[in-house]
Amino acid sequence: MMKRCLIADEMHESILPLLEGIGFKTDYRPKISREELMAIIGDYQVLLIRSKTQIDVDMVDAATQLEVIGRAGAGLDKIDVEYVESKGIEIVNAPEGNRDALAEHVMGMLLAMLNNVVSADAEVRQWIWNREANRGIELSDKTIGIIGYGNMGQAFVQRLRAFDCRILVYDKYKKGFGTKKVEEVSLEKIYAKADILSLHVPLSEETRGWVNHEFIEKFRKDIFLINSARGEILPVKDLLSLLDSGKVIAAALDVLEKEKFDKLTSEEKDLFTDLFQRRNVVLSPHVGGWTFASYKRINEVLVGKIGAHYRIESDF
Repeated sequence: MMKRCLIADEMHESILPLLEGIGFKTDYRPKISREELMAIIGDYQVLLIRSKTQIDVDMVDAATQLEVIGRAGAGLDKIDVEYVESKGIEIVNAPEGNRDALAEHVMGMLLAMLNNVVSADAEVRQWIWNREANRGIELSDKTIGIIGYGNMGQAFVQRLRAFDCRILVYDKYKKGFGTKKVEEVSLEKIYAKADILSLHVPLSEETRGWVNHEFIEKFRKDIFLINSARGEILPVKDLLSLLDSGKVIAAALDVLEKEKFDKLTSEEKDLFTDLFQRRNVVLSPHVGGWTFASYKRINEVLVGKIGAHYRIESDF
């Protein structure tokens, strides 16, 4: 029987011929509502999603024929992984598809932050020529602490090596990855030595709100902070306090604690307004892994893994 695949979120147009190429009957419904999805999900063996679709107990119970859930991207925080796996459904994701895009973006944000690129650009456009206030900081004499050494952390480290900075990496769940240029260390050593902190951990109940005021105060030095993982890991209120005290010298954020601006409370809007006005904060709208190339590459990785699940060879 030909397997049926439902695509419930926007994906690159290449997804349809890729799936057809491994023998799947595909329905592309990127605008489908949750209610509509619940009504038809029982007819499909494969479901593909991005970050819009929540896969919870009710959705899984309705998916009576489901064999594979494919996440077009890296994060699995919208999926009740434990319950899905308890039903014998395999989850595949595609961090290999956008890890290079994310690493390049974070590298750009880091250099922009250290060299005041965004604020200097804004000043020159206002006829302000202030060289001294925009004096930069070189990366080569800094120690950078990386938390999380999965696909994203590893890709970022690969780029950092060219800058001759000291690289310290902590990963709670990985051991034995240290090399001459990448030091595998404890979290305590990152607290003691890091000048720059970059976060590359998934969002979970363990990491939600983890990098808060108390966490950052453990650093011996005042630090530069980068978050390209998930915004909920770093509470905005705590970050503002740390920026005020100077404990965080500057921050580069590709993600925010809440990214749907129309859902902000008045208090949250005030906090974000404060954040957005700061000269020492570099911002981008969760586009770190979102390049033209990665959008297509994610599909190739995902379909390759789905093919592997069914022992179907692909040509890419």
